[in-house]
Formats: sequence, C-alpha cells, structure tokens
Amino acid sequence: MTPTLRPMALADLPAVLVVERAAYFSPWAESHFRDSLRQDHECWVVVSNATLHGHGILSAVAHEGELLNLCIAPEAQGQGLGARLLAHLLDRARARDCDEVFLEVRDSNGAARRLYRRAGFQEIGRRRGYYPGPEGAEDARVLRRELA
Repeated sequence: MTPTLRPMALADLPAVLVVERAAYFSPWAESHFRDSLRQDHECWVVVSNATLHGHGILSAVAHEGELLNLCIAPEAQGQGLGARLLAHLLDRARARDCDEVFLEVRDSNGAARRLYRRAGFQEIGRRRGYYPGPEGAEDARVLRRELA
C-alpha cells in the first residue's frame, strides 16, 4: 500500500513517540507534541497499512513558517517519505500565507541536510552548541527557503 499523509491526532502520539525515540538522540517529549496539536500547528503523519512511518510539524505565524520537527523511522528512511512529507508541509505553509520557512538541522545529519538542499533551502547561519549529543553539544545549521 502506498503511504498516505494525514493530520496527526492525539491517538497517534504513542506511535509518534516510538518513531521519535528511534530516530533521535534527544527526542521531543510527549508534551511537545501535545502543545503543537493544541497550538494549531500543522501536525502530519505518514502512514501505510496502519503503521506510522514518520511525522512532521510546522508552525506558521505572521507570514513565516518554522519546520519544528521532521522525523522518519530509521527503517523507513531512504524511501522518499521525508521528501514527500516536507513537500506537503511546504504546501501547508503556502496555504497559511507563509512567505518563507526556517528550520534548524544538526550539523552531523548529512542526509537531512541533503534533503533540505534538494528542497531549495539555503544555509543562513549557525547556532553553536544547539543540540545535545553523545559527545557534547553539537551545532545546528539554520536554513531558510522562500516560498514566493
């Protein structure tokens, strides 16, 4: 079955947390996802055959979007799901009148950096020591994409 995108629901949180914890050294807490749902962020999941493969969250305020979280389960990576979810979130940003979208990505996450570069994001800065890591703090690259 072809994976589908649908809005995230509170009932998805147990599966979302499993994916988040499998993919990230410093995963979001359940409260972060609950807050995003409550704050009317764009919260989406990728699902096929009742299996949740990933999730993405976009905040849209005053013509500016911020991609807060994009996560694909390690076993589902490399299948184009991240690119599909990212394209959908950029479409949702346009629908909410965003002119641009920002995000931070781990310096060491080459696969994500390639995904964002292919999607038209450009590096505009760095945040030193932004992410916790197993060997100390790690820099984040700050990326921006115009939507006009």
